[in-house]
Amino acid sequence: MKAKKIATITLTVLASAMPVLSGIMKLSQSPEIVETLSKVGVGKYLVPLGLMEIGFTALFIYPKTMKIGFILLTCYFAGALATELSHGTAFNAALPLALIWIAAFLRDPSIFLPGKTGVQANA
Repeated sequence: MKAKKIATITLTVLASAMPVLSGIMKLSQSPEIVETLSKVGVGKYLVPLGLMEIGFTALFIYPKTMKIGFILLTCYFAGALATELSHGTAFNAALPLALIWIAAFLRDPSIFLPGKTGVQANA
């Protein structure tokens, strides 16, 4: 049981760090980020996109709002993945999306399997 808890915390930290760092890079208006996002037509929305990433991640980290944070992060990265697919760029959104799903499942399996309880219910 302790190994599962360590894995859950580790994956949650990794899954949360990626959007937060990405949001910080968007807020700092890093030249490479501005250039990349301008190519796909969202360069002028860097600040709102960065704030959304950080805000949705904060909701995901906090246990009581984890489910809504999970849904919002999933929608955000699904949109990013769709944008990447439509513009023929690398699939940068796939890794954070997968980590978020794995971390959410480990934290609360009832998101995917009704009737199951997660780590939070046992704590």
